[in-house]
Amino acid sequence: MSFRRSTPAYRAHRSTSCTQALSSFREPHPTCMHALHFRGRYPAAALAFLLVALVLSSPQSLRAQPQVPLSIDTPVPGVTEYDDAIPTPQDVIGHRIGERHTRPAQVVDYFQAVADASDRVSLESHGRTYEGRRLIHAIVTSPENQGRLDEIKSANQQLSSSPASVSDSDLESMPAVVMMGYSIHGDEASGTEASILLLYHLAAGNGSAVDGVLNDAVTIIDPMFNPDGRDRFVDWVNGNRGEVATTDPQDREHNQPWPGGRTNHYWFDLNRDWLPGQHPASQGRLNVFHDWRPQVLTDYHEMGPEATYFFQPGIPSRTNPNTPERNQRLTGEIATYHADYLKRIGSLFYTRESFDDFYYGKGSTYPDINGSIGILFEQASSRSLKTETSKGVMTYAFTVRNQFLASLSTMEAVTEMKKDLLAHQRDFYANRDDVLADAEERAYVIDLTDRRSRAQSLAETLQRHRVKLYDLGESVTQDGRTYRPGDAYVVPLDQEQGRFVKAVMERTSEYPDSLFYDVSTWTLPLAFGVDYAPLDRTPDLGSELDAVSLDGGEVVGGQSSYAYVMPWGRYYAPRAVYRLQDAGIRPRVMTDPFSVQVAGGGTRSFDRGAIVIQVQQRGVSPDSVHRAVADIAETDHVDIVAVAGGMTPSGPDLGSRGSEILPKPKVALITGTGGSSRYSGASAYDAGEVWHLLSERMHVPVSMIDVGSVENVDMDEYTTVVLAGGDYSGLPKEAMSTWVQDGGTLITLQDAAEWPIEAELVTMEKREVDVDSLVRGTSYADLQNAYGAQGIGGSIFEVELDSTHPVAYGYSDTEAVFRVGTGFYEPSKKPGVNVGTYATPARISGYISEEQAEAANGAASIEAHDVVRGNVVMFMDNPNFRAFWYGTNGLFLNAIFFSELL
Repeated sequence: MSFRRSTPAYRAHRSTSCTQALSSFREPHPTCMHALHFRGRYPAAALAFLLVALVLSSPQSLRAQPQVPLSIDTPVPGVTEYDDAIPTPQDVIGHRIGERHTRPAQVVDYFQAVADASDRVSLESHGRTYEGRRLIHAIVTSPENQGRLDEIKSANQQLSSSPASVSDSDLESMPAVVMMGYSIHGDEASGTEASILLLYHLAAGNGSAVDGVLNDAVTIIDPMFNPDGRDRFVDWVNGNRGEVATTDPQDREHNQPWPGGRTNHYWFDLNRDWLPGQHPASQGRLNVFHDWRPQVLTDYHEMGPEATYFFQPGIPSRTNPNTPERNQRLTGEIATYHADYLKRIGSLFYTRESFDDFYYGKGSTYPDINGSIGILFEQASSRSLKTETSKGVMTYAFTVRNQFLASLSTMEAVTEMKKDLLAHQRDFYANRDDVLADAEERAYVIDLTDRRSRAQSLAETLQRHRVKLYDLGESVTQDGRTYRPGDAYVVPLDQEQGRFVKAVMERTSEYPDSLFYDVSTWTLPLAFGVDYAPLDRTPDLGSELDAVSLDGGEVVGGQSSYAYVMPWGRYYAPRAVYRLQDAGIRPRVMTDPFSVQVAGGGTRSFDRGAIVIQVQQRGVSPDSVHRAVADIAETDHVDIVAVAGGMTPSGPDLGSRGSEILPKPKVALITGTGGSSRYSGASAYDAGEVWHLLSERMHVPVSMIDVGSVENVDMDEYTTVVLAGGDYSGLPKEAMSTWVQDGGTLITLQDAAEWPIEAELVTMEKREVDVDSLVRGTSYADLQNAYGAQGIGGSIFEVELDSTHPVAYGYSDTEAVFRVGTGFYEPSKKPGVNVGTYATPARISGYISEEQAEAANGAASIEAHDVVRGNVVMFMDNPNFRAFWYGTNGLFLNAIFFSELL
């Protein structure tokens, strides 16, 4: 008989009274007699049971049993010894786990050392972070399984690719696959330490518990989902701690500077990037996930120090409707294992009353729409080495112990529930057609003509999730628009990832709950700003697309001796303009529609915002211009037309007074803290989105200026200042107001709109929603939820644009924008200020209360105010949301590049 529990009934059968009786040598409880009954027939099993019972109850016995190298005693059920041939963490990194915070490089070193020493472990890399750190995962299983990993992987993939071919008897012989993921938030550090202990335990441990896991599972351990953030955090806490650690929460070690270690290099929350997949760490992680298709994926986090320990299931009413009920049932069964392990050491925990399984971009929820089980763990955080709490001093080692034991409970659950978990994944894909039978859409068609780069970026994103895309095989007309073969591709629901396609492409308006831990919608075609249409049938399909990538543009008409014209609207057009400016070339922008004679023959029409590139320029040779034009066409994926001459068939000539030379932008992004409270300052998330867009995608350098440094900086060096979101009460009003009035362009996003209003640079009237009156009469127990129901956690609105305004050049008359938070304003009565207002009704997809929906209808969305010689451009929404809202990036970039036109 194995020590491991075999059924839920048997788990319930063994109560804590058994442990208490054995430790005090009183008469055993009847359930203990059940265990002792096996002693004659199975002496090893009975002895193992007794040893574990004693270990868990007696401090003296802890020192007598094999322990993992943690700075507090940690009992490990089912282990008889640890192999001396496997290095301990202390052997490699120089400290016991829990004594200090382990640096990312040390984690990699230890994983490599164990892989070199153990035939149970193989180590692989799945990429590099922005800062160049290696992303690793260990594959841990029995030596026999290590010899047939490709066979195991192939069989596991059959559960989704060919579920009908996998019988119940096949499942019996298959090992489960579990992906153990840790510390995606870099300053929630205990998870990574637990991963080190788990690796040592599985590589060095001997005994029934370890043998079962090695034989019945392939365990993928990713110790650091976010090594860049962890490095930032660990350097801070280790560098601000003396020989004697302080528990004082006001101490420097306990208080990270802005932006903290939670986020990645560009200050993104990577636990929101599983679905968008926009960052290198996420893309590498998705490759591992879809290569192995684990049945369970874990996601270890931390929360406030006064909390206990949380594990899923979360709040039942906030589960995404596309997630099958069986998923939640299995999550609940796995939870009984965690409860049992934590009960043994007296750790309090809770389930079902917090967090949720709605947004598929989180690590604990993304697996749910891929036939897997995602599980969130939240440990009360010490952040530092020790911290004061109302329950006494909490140590870092204590938090690591809880995370480690929850890792062990996960492993036990996976091996004992193996067949159910494998069957769930198989049936998730086998039942696809039945689940999708009632879906109104059968396919989505995506246009490639007008916004090609955005459409290709959407295709890249879908393919990261194993979604198949096809060329359109026939012309299709939908809602008055005709999509033609060669100019569109199709995403059918009739494919392996059909359930995923439905979940990420659909629009939603009805919800079982009015509260969300994260956003309530993420319709990908709207996010990427592409022209698309849902179809009620699957059209004829052409060939399946290979890996999509952005293709280059072209120079139409050959080489011009006079000028080139680049239409505005391609995603990377701002990058192309900046590259020209960086080369000393002075591009001009046309503010009216016009047509030209193409150098190779024929005519071509252009809308407002088209860029004119003169061949004869002072200080730049024509050859340099020709080379630059050819280069941006290929590298920045823009189309360029060679022009025969400067006189146009219609509209203004190319040398028109309305043809402005574009100055090279110099952008300052206000970052850091400063203001009326310790929490005042820029939102790191919002600032990071701007930094990433400009630096990573547009190759425009950004100067980051902390709020408290503005008065000491020569702001005249900058053409543009961005307040990306947050509380800017510490920003000096007089200095910044003077800068704007002297000709600067201030761009505000979201709640940063409050600053120019309070500074009296602009006047706007707020639309008030009396939330107090709406919740009056609500019971105290329901009051928090009633207030929460009036919030907007993330919804998609339709905006009506003045496409003749420079901020809206390259856009249609209506666009989809992403909205977070309430606070609506009346549109300005001053002519020329309103760039965009919300449509009526405004909501396209996502949750919004009736009262907030009424306030949104017709409200201001984008305004551009002239202030003396300068400008204030205000976006009430987030045009750069999480790096995947490609559709509105261009509006923000227009405000930067066309500020001189305002």
